[in-house]
Amino acid sequence: MYIAFLDEFGHIGPFVSRADKRYNHSPVFGLAGYLLPHQNVRSFATWFFQFKNDLLAAELAACGQHPATWEKKGIELFTTKNIKKYPSIRSAASRLLNQIYKRDGKIFYYGRQKYQSPQKSNPSGLYTTVLSHSMRDIDRFCAQRNEQFMFILDQHSDRLTLLETAAKTMFGNAPVRNLIEPPFQVESHLYQTIQAADWIATLVGRLLAYRVEPQQFSDWEWAERIAGTKIDANTTHSSLWRKPKAPTASIGITAAATSVTTIVGGRKIVVQRIPRRGGPV
Repeated sequence: MYIAFLDEFGHIGPFVSRADKRYNHSPVFGLAGYLLPHQNVRSFATWFFQFKNDLLAAELAACGQHPATWEKKGIELFTTKNIKKYPSIRSAASRLLNQIYKRDGKIFYYGRQKYQSPQKSNPSGLYTTVLSHSMRDIDRFCAQRNEQFMFILDQHSDRLTLLETAAKTMFGNAPVRNLIEPPFQVESHLYQTIQAADWIATLVGRLLAYRVEPQQFSDWEWAERIAGTKIDANTTHSSLWRKPKAPTASIGITAAATSVTTIVGGRKIVVQRIPRRGGPV
């Protein structure tokens, strides 16, 4: 059995541009984290607990909390300032990804580039779409290995809506047959495994934002440089949905092309989808 530990990356609200006064957070949103065989979860949680304590010893000592109930959010840790200033933070990304690989795990993500205007944006619909796709992609991974899986997420304010989406995905048309129960939602400060997923989700979010909008997010180039190759090599059944391209006009075809960049077994596959419509243009 595999256990999937996932957290959000990017920002669920609309994105106009990084220069916009309000809608400037991230051009992407999704879920990311890792899949581990269940027998390797405890050893990884112990490693991460010790790793976090060593990496952030000074900050942990100053806060006065018990290490088992203290967390450092990935968006606070993997900042451009920290990456430039602290070599230990730069190496932390590689060390974390290496530990997943050493325990026969895989990095996973499903994300979408946001393109809707603020007026048409639907954050709740975006989250449920991402959740449903993530469940199906992980289900395909497990089906190929004749394995079942459990799904653990950070606590979310819209918990019941997400559980309803998960239940419908499990038992509706084309059911997700290898998921044992709907996703569990937990308090991240009490789960080392979810804290690790949060760190990975931050790295994936920085990386994909840079890949989607390299000019606007040029200060996140470090994500490509220090983590891009490792993430691509250790990722499975993961994809980023890209916004429609400009319409293409020709005889018999009027279309807005969309593309999905999928990673399976470390290989990038870009699929371009052009819907066909009858009649000359």
